[in-house]
Amino acid sequence: MAVVAHEPIFFSSTLNTLNKELKQDKEFYFTVPVELRGKRLDQFVADHEDFVHLTRSYIQNLIRAGNILVNGRKEKNGYRLHQDNQIKIVLPAPQPSSLVAEKLSFDILHEDDDVVVLSKPPGIVVHPSHGHSGGTLVHGLLHHCTNLSGVGGELRPGIVHRLDKDTSGIMIVAKNDASHQSLTAQFKKRLVEKRYLAILSGVPKEDEGRIELPIGRHSVHRKKMAVVKHRGRQALTYFHVLEKFDGYSFVRLRLETGRTHQIRVHMAFLACPVAGDALYGKNKSYPGFSIARQCLHSYSLAFLHPSTGKRMKFTAPLLPDMEDFLQILRNKES
Repeated sequence: MAVVAHEPIFFSSTLNTLNKELKQDKEFYFTVPVELRGKRLDQFVADHEDFVHLTRSYIQNLIRAGNILVNGRKEKNGYRLHQDNQIKIVLPAPQPSSLVAEKLSFDILHEDDDVVVLSKPPGIVVHPSHGHSGGTLVHGLLHHCTNLSGVGGELRPGIVHRLDKDTSGIMIVAKNDASHQSLTAQFKKRLVEKRYLAILSGVPKEDEGRIELPIGRHSVHRKKMAVVKHRGRQALTYFHVLEKFDGYSFVRLRLETGRTHQIRVHMAFLACPVAGDALYGKNKSYPGFSIARQCLHSYSLAFLHPSTGKRMKFTAPLLPDMEDFLQILRNKES
């Protein structure tokens, strides 16, 4: 993106510099070049390399709060930029979390000064939200270590990506702001390799395939996502069938994008929803076994270490509930 910046400004050359400078509010000034006229204001900020660590929703909140101005005026997120518009962006300093630490059980796969890699159990929400003021993974992380990144905001310290409440498996958490920015940039640039295992209610017609269907908010059921061809965001999922059973299948999946409920939506679109998924399928009981949650597990995660640049890869085995269900299905087939 070609952007003209005016002096004096804060313009980070490295993520570590940005981490140090963000201890206080910082101001950025840009002039919109001709090739970016017509672009939405929120998209202009989200696409800029210096703000890759910020989520789209956080940027939109900054615009609503008046922290991002166009020619000195407050505009809406969807404001279409004009050539030579003057953009002022004020990034508030990260605020320390006021959350109370709680002791929760989760397996630590790796930890150093920059990151924590863990395996999240099912039934745990990642961060506080409406209806989940306690008992979240963030509360447990604050009990485990007090030094978490503040870039995610007061309610999301250290959180750079999420798993659904009833999805288990590997997550990575940032312990400082520079690590947070590096990891967020890697997710946005699709440098993080994410692989999942799932038991599906149904068997895909093909043994392997590529699903590229845009995902957006369901037009009627607001808690659901759906394949939305004209207003959804690009979503790409690869799947490979590992085992087939009577009415079920065991599959490995790889995500190129990270949309909300992506695997669950794409599998449901194939008429093979994740087993136990009450939102997109049927939360049914198999004879002799009760499926208490969606059978989806993040089993492998690879990324570049924020400080060393070394590629790191971690795996987490299936949890007993999914393993037990698989064994029942295998026994029936034998």
